[in-house]
Amino acid sequence: MPLDAMNDLDDETLLARYAAGSAEAARALTLRLTPRVYAHAVRMLGDRAEAEDVTQEALMRLWRQAPGWRAGEAKVTTWLYRVTANLCIDRQRRRRGVPLDDAPEIADDAISAEARLQQDARAAALQAALLQLPDRQRQAVVLRHIEGLANPEIAQIMDIGPRAVESLTARGKRALEAILLTARAELGLSDDA
Repeated sequence: MPLDAMNDLDDETLLARYAAGSAEAARALTLRLTPRVYAHAVRMLGDRAEAEDVTQEALMRLWRQAPGWRAGEAKVTTWLYRVTANLCIDRQRRRRGVPLDDAPEIADDAISAEARLQQDARAAALQAALLQLPDRQRQAVVLRHIEGLANPEIAQIMDIGPRAVESLTARGKRALEAILLTARAELGLSDDA
């Protein structure tokens, strides 16, 4: 089956085809999932190089899991987000004490230099604020408000109940607001922004 036709198949079907030996299915699933896993890892770690390593490891674990995948037990993306989050948490535990200033700024060439600098400062402030949250709160906030996942899926990823997700997300948002409130003026934010 050509790669373009693979785009119409769901993740579970592609994984099953990969397990049966389809290189095209592996390529299609990799192209679909890699950007999401990488973005999640960058948000969790604040380091692009480490996020690349985590992305590769998470996808390798998915490929090893493919032959024994039990259809219907969990969505491929749910399983993959959980593995990614766990890999990120493991890395964070190993690197405690790394200064937050070492987190790279994210560049966007599509906007003016001034706007880009302000956007970078805001992104860096958000990343720094995220890294100040406890691991579980950060994971819940990132999955909900940055990755856009629903609470039931987050609950599966984090292996907790939906009410616990709501609690973690609410506490994380309040903590982020408090952290970022002190940086409003230097980020170019007014009371109506």
